[in-house]
Amino acid sequence: MREWIPVSTSAKGRLALAAVRTFGSRPFDEVTVGELAAAAGVTTGSLYHHFESKLGLYEFVRTDVERRLLDRMEGASSAIGQRPEAVTEVLLVGFEFAVSQDFSRLLGEPPSGSTDTLVTLIATLTAPAPEPLGRVLAAAWRAAVLAVAEGVPIDVARAALAAVQVRWAGG
Repeated sequence: MREWIPVSTSAKGRLALAAVRTFGSRPFDEVTVGELAAAAGVTTGSLYHHFESKLGLYEFVRTDVERRLLDRMEGASSAIGQRPEAVTEVLLVGFEFAVSQDFSRLLGEPPSGSTDTLVTLIATLTAPAPEPLGRVLAAAWRAAVLAVAEGVPIDVARAALAAVQVRWAGG
């Protein structure tokens, strides 16, 4: 359960919304603290007060957006069922969410921390397949999403991801 939901009119909420828009379309290193603060209509001091750093703000919005992605993918998995061919369908549901919400850059880049929740979800969906399958499929998903952020047409990236055939023994 989420501890806090940003209110868009608060300084913290405006910073979160500006960060989602900005990091959704541009790499972390290309975004400045001043730019984020200006987009939110606050001072840089406000950003540091609420999030301690640009990285703190990035991690906050990434966690939120990734949770929304996983919720959709888990819901799709529940509706479709757990079978090898359904994994590609679940990946496509996540792809549609990421690109339709302009989260391609934000979700296309691997997380900076040690826990990769997308890999964990995919590994759960593909159990009892060998462990690397979750990492391989997450990398393919991220490559398709990041391709959109880099200008590849959505239908081309979607078709590449749809071409992924998932199979495992016992699945």
